[in-house]
Amino acid sequence: MALAWHLSSRPQGRPGPEHFDLRELGARPLAEDEVRVRNGWLSLDPAMRIRMNADTDGYQPSFPIGEPLTGGGVGEVIESRSAKFAPGDKVQHMVGWRDESVGPDTAFTKLPDYPVPDQYYLHHMGVIGFTAYVGLVKEAQPKAGETLFVSAAGGATGSAVVQIGKILGMRVVGSAGGVEKCAMVRELGADAVIDYKAPGTMIDKLAAAAPEGVDVYFDNVGGDHLDAALALANMHARFSISGMVGAYNGMAQGMELHHLMRVVYRRISIKGFIGRDNIANYADFRRQMSEWIASGQVKSRETVRDGLEAMPAAFAEMFDGRVSGKMLVRL
Repeated sequence: MALAWHLSSRPQGRPGPEHFDLRELGARPLAEDEVRVRNGWLSLDPAMRIRMNADTDGYQPSFPIGEPLTGGGVGEVIESRSAKFAPGDKVQHMVGWRDESVGPDTAFTKLPDYPVPDQYYLHHMGVIGFTAYVGLVKEAQPKAGETLFVSAAGGATGSAVVQIGKILGMRVVGSAGGVEKCAMVRELGADAVIDYKAPGTMIDKLAAAAPEGVDVYFDNVGGDHLDAALALANMHARFSISGMVGAYNGMAQGMELHHLMRVVYRRISIKGFIGRDNIANYADFRRQMSEWIASGQVKSRETVRDGLEAMPAAFAEMFDGRVSGKMLVRL
């Protein structure tokens, strides 16, 4: 019998195991044009936390209480009543948080024939990599020689941004929490790394790491990182706002901005974006990213937990600042 995680209650603050319930999914035969997929890898992303709130402010619909959760997954078709898929086909989808996914063939996409592991389609070759690519290349319009500041540079999106920035000839400054994650960001090519957990203010640490100021800021965090980027921004700096994980659990403390007027003084451009708004660029992105991976210019960093039962704990772990690269669950 297939199993799926359900949202049993809405978290107030950090999510915990009490907010999730693992239940059996009712077995049913496939309808016409449906497929059944055995999942091999499931994705966990901090932005899922927003959808656990009652009000997502238009981001994406809230997860209904008592219903199965959804998220990214890759797996193998084991049964098909669709002309588009045959048993054995590898696919990706957004019907995750379960060991078996069933749905119309429109909900599944066959994995392209690139020489990368299946799980890469849940990060560098998927939405995560696309978010990094769009936010930096398309939205921020970077130039070689400019200084790029990346918050959460040790995470899934941030680690991709660091590497793309170096490919484009930028001087890259990344922030990460702790000695091990900072070492990882350096290994990915960052010219300077800030340990946000170390003593001192973020503004002082960024000023030391970027003495000539910041031209492009890729924001995954918000709060003191965004405020420091404002304080150190050069004339006509461009800010690409991908997310603000510091506020996902409803904690407003530390999210205050004291240097917002510099948007005017420095003529700063600030733009929030979501990758899917640029879906027309997706095929070009995949071709380019596959070349970067094949050449070794982009490397993967993953944190893997095993078994469907690990999903809630692995999800909560992302908000403790201990996860390096992309968080995945292997089934």
